[in-house]
Amino acid sequence: MDEIVNEPSVEYKKRKYSVQEYLEMENASQEKHEYFEGEIFPLHREVSATGITSLSGAALNHNYIFSNTFGFLSHKLYGSKCIPFGSDMRMNIPENTLFTYPDISIYCNEIKRLEEDENTVLLPNVIIEILSPSTKDYDRGSKFKLYRDIPSLKEYIMIDSTAIAVEAFHINGHRNWELKEYSNMDDSLNFYSLGFDIQLKNIYQYVKF
Repeated sequence: MDEIVNEPSVEYKKRKYSVQEYLEMENASQEKHEYFEGEIFPLHREVSATGITSLSGAALNHNYIFSNTFGFLSHKLYGSKCIPFGSDMRMNIPENTLFTYPDISIYCNEIKRLEEDENTVLLPNVIIEILSPSTKDYDRGSKFKLYRDIPSLKEYIMIDSTAIAVEAFHINGHRNWELKEYSNMDDSLNFYSLGFDIQLKNIYQYVKF
């Protein structure tokens, strides 16, 4: 399990939890947690040396990137059948049990909710994660493997918060995941399934490394 997620927080001392137990605790919690195969894990936040959540460095960059990208997507998708959500939206993958909170997720056509919990949605079409030093290995590796079980997913995009670097996977015509990488401010990130692109200089506006 170590390669999937971080160690569970101390308040969760029971070894395994049902989905219903997780949802009851999560809906009452002020913090966000992931669930996978009966185990509950805190979502990692960038924390300073004093133990206080930091808004400097990579964490501030993370927020800039989110605001820039989410604002652009909200404008481009306005009036369409696709809706972007931020990290407050909880998503479930029934195929592998994962409950998580993507940084940005886009749902097209009808929003499908989990039968057991109206606050949890299913079947995103696009997922965007903003990489930080503490999460990039998980987002690139084990989490992407879990995301690939989503039958509706067409694109998975990872935006680095510590360098100009975007890794964008999309389903090609052969139904295989194809990677395209971007590393120049003049590059344009193409959203293949949505039919538009965004320049990296707009994604990284205000960001300082």
